[in-house]
Amino acid sequence: MYTNALLVFLGAGAGGVARWGAQEACARQFGKQFPWGTLAVNVLGCLLVGFLAAMFATSWNIREEYRLGLIVGFLGGFTTFSAFGRETFVLATGHQLGWALANIALSVGLGLAAVWAGAWLAGRVGGT
Repeated sequence: MYTNALLVFLGAGAGGVARWGAQEACARQFGKQFPWGTLAVNVLGCLLVGFLAAMFATSWNIREEYRLGLIVGFLGGFTTFSAFGRETFVLATGHQLGWALANIALSVGLGLAAVWAGAWLAGRVGGT
């Protein structure tokens, strides 16, 4: 029990720092008019969760505490639904409804597609 909590804690911290770094890099590269960083980390997180969940289910025999540390911890800290909600709200209330709707469509559409793509990729890599 304590090992699980510790690994989730450490993974979440590492994921949060990775998210912050990715968001900062996207803001420098693409500007701050649209939340590209949040979109990027959420879509990448969806791709990784699809891949990891499929690999854990079929090919990789990894202990449960490490699975928790990676999926619940790292990916939970890396992705951010709350930032997506806040940034969409800011866009919509800032008279940028088009950007707000684009953020919703891209986040949901690309996120779901990325989960499927990750699972598909795991099947190709894992041979299932």
